[in-house]
Amino acid sequence: MSPHDQAAFTQLLYQRPAPRVARIVLNRPERRNAQGTTLLYELDRAFRTASHDDEVHVVILAAAGEHFSAGHDLSGSEPWMPDVAQTLGLWGQLGGPGWEGQYAREKEVYLELTERWRNAPKPTIAEVQGSVIAGGVMLVWACDLIICADDARFRDNTAGDMGVPGVEFFQHPFEMGVRKAKEWLFTSDWLTAAEAERRGMVNHVVARADLPAFTLDLAERIAEKNRFTLKLVKEQINHAQDVMGRKLAMDYAFALHQIGHLQNMLVHNYLIDVTRLPPALRARLEAQKAVGGSAPGPTA
Repeated sequence: MSPHDQAAFTQLLYQRPAPRVARIVLNRPERRNAQGTTLLYELDRAFRTASHDDEVHVVILAAAGEHFSAGHDLSGSEPWMPDVAQTLGLWGQLGGPGWEGQYAREKEVYLELTERWRNAPKPTIAEVQGSVIAGGVMLVWACDLIICADDARFRDNTAGDMGVPGVEFFQHPFEMGVRKAKEWLFTSDWLTAAEAERRGMVNHVVARADLPAFTLDLAERIAEKNRFTLKLVKEQINHAQDVMGRKLAMDYAFALHQIGHLQNMLVHNYLIDVTRLPPALRARLEAQKAVGGSAPGPTA
């Protein structure tokens, strides 16, 4: 990628730290790398760039600052709906009446973009530190391998704090098994790096200071292999998971996620259960609504 191409990104960095390796860095540390519309579509462009680059065999997804990602951006600082020119899917009618527009938004921006990255043909490695919450977990799960610092911790707080039954990219039972997935969602507790490794959700846990070097070393070892063979290996393993029912389960879970939002709209007039949010965040959302904020309400 040329310096001119890098200038097109405002919320991430695109790096080439070693031959045959691309490194995409979420670069909103002041917001704990919260994912607004701009960041998500920039991330898609970065994955597309790496996928079409003949010289790239492996892609690392990292994040600047203390935390990998605090999840989807609740600030309302960006337009809620993407511009039609940005969109990649064909569902259309973003901003449509009733539930049509919101369903279209979540289908495109959360479910389909994450699924698209999960199916990016080249091996991807998440380089994870600090807190990883809700939408941040989705980004990590979209990657093939996960390397995390010993201070990393994971949480899907959608059921406990927001009144929806898990994030849109519902990979939970395929990452840690049915019993552990149920416990994690029922309690909405934090999952430590060590426990995530025990459950098989992450490949390696390393000291925070060693995280970038360890991840890059792994990427370089993989990148030595034949590019086409790596793509075929990924394709066959992803397909094996899909024939086990992953995609069908995820589509059903997405429908239940929408029911959760509709229930909250009927009861609380928000997409989430604001009564369970911290008082400061709840007050901010109330103030945003009072002045006619750009979003109908933040999502998980």
